[in-house]
Amino acid sequence: MADGPIPQTSCNGQEDSIHERTTVAVIGGGPIGIETAIALQEVGVDAILFEARQIGDAFSRWPPHTHFYSTPEHVALAGLPVHTLDQRPISGEEYLAYLRALVEFFDLDLRNYEPVQTIQRTAQGFLLETEKRGQRRRYRAQHVVLCTGGMARPRRLEIPGEDLPHVTHYFPGPHVYFRTRLLVVGGRNSALESALRSWRAGAQVAISYRRPEFLWDIVKPHLADDIRARLAKGEIRFYPATVPVEITPTHVVLAPTEDPANGQTIRHEADFVLLATGFQADMSLCERAGVALQGPERAPVHDPETMETNVPGLYVAGTVVGGTQTRFRHFISTSHDHVVKVVRAISGRTPRRVGTVPARNNAVTWHEVRAN
Repeated sequence: MADGPIPQTSCNGQEDSIHERTTVAVIGGGPIGIETAIALQEVGVDAILFEARQIGDAFSRWPPHTHFYSTPEHVALAGLPVHTLDQRPISGEEYLAYLRALVEFFDLDLRNYEPVQTIQRTAQGFLLETEKRGQRRRYRAQHVVLCTGGMARPRRLEIPGEDLPHVTHYFPGPHVYFRTRLLVVGGRNSALESALRSWRAGAQVAISYRRPEFLWDIVKPHLADDIRARLAKGEIRFYPATVPVEITPTHVVLAPTEDPANGQTIRHEADFVLLATGFQADMSLCERAGVALQGPERAPVHDPETMETNVPGLYVAGTVVGGTQTRFRHFISTSHDHVVKVVRAISGRTPRRVGTVPARNNAVTWHEVRAN
């Protein structure tokens, strides 16, 4: 890997100023991006790991003291187990520390706060353009692996008032809602946990959900028991089969989702509104790189045996494989096989360590996790 700019002649005869060369450019410093960089290093392939912000950026936006729903063995990487003192699921803050430890222990070539702007396929492989503190940099890579994740931005409702200052898609923690009226929109695990934590912190909480009842089969048991008790006692108000159609500084207008033509809207007074409507991937870099996207979720077209896209030498791994998936099917725990396939396709070798330690990988296989 070169230390300084290397003059290269581009296909149009102009001389490019190349900052560095690498065999593989891994784009995305989340869990699967980090694991991919480690696995490549393990088989002797040099790689640069690019991250637009900081590693584990999605977890840094979690509210304080939020724990994974998955148990520790499901979020472990590169064969390094996750241990917590109380053996509970790891918190977001603890997981960020775990990710930092992985990067330091394996001494990955990390370029954080250096977003990749363009990916161009050339006769020499790929030309990448990045931006670092306002300066453009160019890199050459033989292969590119996109691990850009599935939670880049909130899934917006696109309704009037969604951008008002008292409305958020990110739960800031319960303290800000003390002695206020909070409307939570959504009915899955994150929405229910936010509602329960805010109620316990002293908020007056109501929930609006588009379905007539919660999908109890996907709600974590401890949350299901808790929310059932709160609803039965009238401690949290529930508006089933409703969606917000307008948010004002003083109230939210809720419309029925069943027989909307004959249903009446509801006016609910609220000081704050939490739109726990989920998150989605940003597929723009895939699109700009020439990756074909298919279906309403804009999932990247790829070979499931190698994870290579329609662009030769460009691979996808992790939750980005599902595109803007409405119901998540790709998680950390179900993406380790992506890492194995990508590394094998690039190097012809199979990494020894992915996921958690072998004993637990055998007990909880990726296929078993997918089925759940």
